[in-house]
Amino acid sequence: MRVEWHGQSAFTLEGEEATVFVDPWGDMSGAAARGIEWGYPAIEAAAEVDLLIVTHEHRDHNAVDVIRGEPALVRALAGTHSTPLGDVVAIASEHDAVAGTERGANTIVVFDLDGIRVAHFGDFGQPALRPEQRAHLDGIDLLFLPVGGGPTIDGPTAAAIAKDLAPSWVVPMHYRTARVNFLDPEDSFVESMPNTERLPSPSFDTADLEKGSGPLVVVPAAP
Repeated sequence: MRVEWHGQSAFTLEGEEATVFVDPWGDMSGAAARGIEWGYPAIEAAAEVDLLIVTHEHRDHNAVDVIRGEPALVRALAGTHSTPLGDVVAIASEHDAVAGTERGANTIVVFDLDGIRVAHFGDFGQPALRPEQRAHLDGIDLLFLPVGGGPTIDGPTAAAIAKDLAPSWVVPMHYRTARVNFLDPEDSFVESMPNTERLPSPSFDTADLEKGSGPLVVVPAAP
């Protein structure tokens, strides 16, 4: 499976079976009024996206208009969704530590692509997983996890979740890079994890990654 990071929490996952896009962001020019710098290059998604997933309804995650074609859409709704790829399980969660009262709802999405079980946590903001959420997250191979604090969990909290789920690979997301001036960097997450591989490119192939006894943190270069 080829994985490409487009910045923030947006990823293309291109497998032999299908191509999945998660959390596209769109026009972020309005963020400047709030002092937010946003320098990621515009998303150029492949025309053959088969499945588009939105974890929650914030503009840096829900710009479905930037994806061409007519992919199947799972949009910020908890439940088990039938798609051309098979079932996508969207687990209800919150964008904050106060039951969603500040930033609203979020979904954690779980699906299988090319025999790899994927979980994307969107803008997860809870201090920990609840048992009923954790029950749907066994056997994860590839985990996408926010680590930048602020409106989501911070590095040490993300590390505790990653160690508990014990996937083969963890990709941090939603953190400060040279392209954006808010959130915290990924350093505290990386320092809390035993194994890290920093990549020279925003994309990678899972076939090229090692599998060890613990989760390998894979840090793509910022696009």
